[in-house]
Amino acid sequence: MIKINQISKNYETVKALKNVSFTVDENELFGLIGSDGAGKTTLFRILTTLLLSNEGSATLNNINVKNDYKKVREIIGYMPGKFSLYQDLSVEENLNFFASVFNTTIEENYDLIADIYKQIEPFKTRIAGKLSGGMKQKLALSCALIHKPKILILDEPTTGVDAVSRMEFWQMLKRLQTKGITILVSTPYMDEAEMCDRVALIQNGEILSIDTPKGITNSFPYKLHAISADNKYQLIKDLRNHDNARTVFPFGNSVHFTTANNNLNEEELYNYLMTNNHTNISIIETTPNIEDCFMELMKPSRG
Repeated sequence: MIKINQISKNYETVKALKNVSFTVDENELFGLIGSDGAGKTTLFRILTTLLLSNEGSATLNNINVKNDYKKVREIIGYMPGKFSLYQDLSVEENLNFFASVFNTTIEENYDLIADIYKQIEPFKTRIAGKLSGGMKQKLALSCALIHKPKILILDEPTTGVDAVSRMEFWQMLKRLQTKGITILVSTPYMDEAEMCDRVALIQNGEILSIDTPKGITNSFPYKLHAISADNKYQLIKDLRNHDNARTVFPFGNSVHFTTANNNLNEEELYNYLMTNNHTNISIIETTPNIEDCFMELMKPSRG
């Protein structure tokens, strides 16, 4: 459904994308996961015909994004990262406007947006600029869907909204997937990767890995331990000074730790931390998550 082949994009001396290639299957929920500045928005603007790449090609439903940009726009729904609807129009006016652009009506495709629109319909006369973050998100998604697109492209749709709204949004995407829509979504939140069928991890314009979330975590090559103590800041410093330390990253209330020889002697480490005056020490082997894998894949580029 989506085919990206060796896409590169430069902004003067900055290489925003470097030979990016991947495919998204029909009816797949595919996540592009990476931090701010990784290249996610640049790639999405190329796919939605708003930007030209310097090299490479891309097709959506076998339509070339450079040669047939008008046809591409007919089959995609795009939700940019920044709220870009008309702030001075009401909820209903925005939706009617976007429906008219694609020669359709709210009524014609109401079944597609009903699940989402019902949550904001009580506020249909409210000016869009006065909506909460979660409501703006739902309105933007409704406008992206109103013409019944084959492909939905969402650029960091959950940034800036609360945790409950984030979860509700992903549940909405799952329901849209059952209606036959192919979804490409980007996010800087590593935990959201678990909601995707497959993900691509991107950093500095390069794809680091592409797999299912489980496939990525299963590929983590080291034993991982979650270590905690009363003084977390000092714990991080002392773990980094340990002779067998390989990686030390804070994670929630603990510190994720791998060793150079991939064989942690827990008793020795416990005694080392005790010698350094740590209290309430906990050392537990744990399962790596997407964030652990992302940090591991980034490690060579950090030198």
